[in-house]
Amino acid sequence: MDLKYLVREPQNITPETPILFLLHGFASNEQDLFSFAPTLPQDWLIVSFRAPRDTENGGYAWFDLDFMNEENFVDETQALESVKIVLENILKISNYYGLTNNQTHLCGFSQGGMIVYALALQYPELFSKIACLSTYPEEKMLKNIVKDKKKLQHLRFFISHGTDDVVIPLEWAKKGAELLYDLGAYFSFREYMSGHGVNQKNYMDLMEFFKK
Repeated sequence: MDLKYLVREPQNITPETPILFLLHGFASNEQDLFSFAPTLPQDWLIVSFRAPRDTENGGYAWFDLDFMNEENFVDETQALESVKIVLENILKISNYYGLTNNQTHLCGFSQGGMIVYALALQYPELFSKIACLSTYPEEKMLKNIVKDKKKLQHLRFFISHGTDDVVIPLEWAKKGAELLYDLGAYFSFREYMSGHGVNQKNYMDLMEFFKK
């Protein structure tokens, strides 16, 4: 299945051109995180995916969520399917641009961040910088994670969360830091005075992370 996406191409594309894939949150769309593009490195390819499922309010979702049911918050079948679809699209787009010797980065917000965790920890050899915004690692999506520290040591994670997030509690986000700590992965975990979103300071720190 081919996902719809927005793309910003740099002036020159070589096999070494870095590429960043953006995954929006529940009930949003590909325009949302694509708004980051102007402040991201000019020589990167930027791709912002649209999730495959329609939501009631006209946005899109990677999988269904049941906000009333903490035990079965995530539709596991749909979630695993979306991880597979995103991976296929990442490989297809990288191949289309002839990127054979480049770094591939990921940035996901909320539901998109759950997919980013799943991709990075199951296929670490494919990725470099990983930003997980207002999200958490969902156990149902992490059944085959790589536990070999050597295979994870090149990854760099940026995790951020609002202290007043009422959609995904800060405690859930801290599970991400604990998991990465246990795996011996490099990460920074940052809290901001905000709700379920990215405030100005968070945004500036995120850009700093990608430009480092």
